[in-house]
Amino acid sequence: MVKKVTVVGAGNVGATAAQRLAEKELCDVVLIDIIEGIPQGKALDLAEAAPIEKHDAHLAGANNYEASANSDIVIITAGIPRKPGMSRDNLLATNKGIIKSVTKEVIKYSPKAILIIVSNPLDAMCHVAMEESGFPKQRVIGMAGVLDSARFRAFIAEELNVSVENIQALVLGGHGDTMVPLPRFSTVAGVPITELMSAKRIEKLATRTRNGGAEIVGLLKTGSAYYAPASAAVEMAESILKDKKKILPCAAYLEGEYGISGLFVGVPVKLGKNGVEEIISLNLTAEEKKALLKSAVAVQELVDAMKKV
Repeated sequence: MVKKVTVVGAGNVGATAAQRLAEKELCDVVLIDIIEGIPQGKALDLAEAAPIEKHDAHLAGANNYEASANSDIVIITAGIPRKPGMSRDNLLATNKGIIKSVTKEVIKYSPKAILIIVSNPLDAMCHVAMEESGFPKQRVIGMAGVLDSARFRAFIAEELNVSVENIQALVLGGHGDTMVPLPRFSTVAGVPITELMSAKRIEKLATRTRNGGAEIVGLLKTGSAYYAPASAAVEMAESILKDKKKILPCAAYLEGEYGISGLFVGVPVKLGKNGVEEIISLNLTAEEKKALLKSAVAVQELVDAMKKV
């Protein structure tokens, strides 16, 4: 049976995610947006590229959610993007309302779907989606760690002048300034980067990773990153659709793991056909655990602030 993924939000992230899903021939894709003509036009454009890209994925665009019925996965990218000078937190009130409305419609037509949340502020929006959907924690997942780790990997590869394919990296915590790149778990062809670079060089790359989104916002001036976020969401979707059981860093709802309860925080998880099938517990050093708990506090502050808006 052909799998089906709905992407909500036909902006840059959503449209790019739809393109990646189709061109990897992972599923049929429905693109939904409130602006009339935009999802339909982008879906048609992508469909017309199919003969050249050599895939038979079916693409459709819609302004209503009936077209999303019986989706296996729904990727939610809807919301306003960051602009220069804005933090992810500035988006809180507006995007809370959008995610609440989107989730309500999504679950009406796809009550068995797995939700991948991309909208910022990511960790807080996961809470909105889980509360509105009533879904179990395994079926609400935030896209953050895959993106942040990819940025860290890209910077490591550039610094060492090696292939990105040689790099594995791990970034935990909230999707913001308090995220926690873990050099000890980041390797080049199995060799820890702590063996290949000085602590000073590593910290420089870690800082750039924490500011990775802001760096792109500053360059684009009128928007935020979309190629890498879309790729990150699609890697998660692929692991679920193919039941690959990849271990990927994602925002997952924790209930005591890492000493954190009642929060979505980025940790390594096993992604399979049921969503989050296992949370991987790492033995962190005292310093690493302190940094992760600090990041969790920042997420909690965001969740608390959201309740007031």
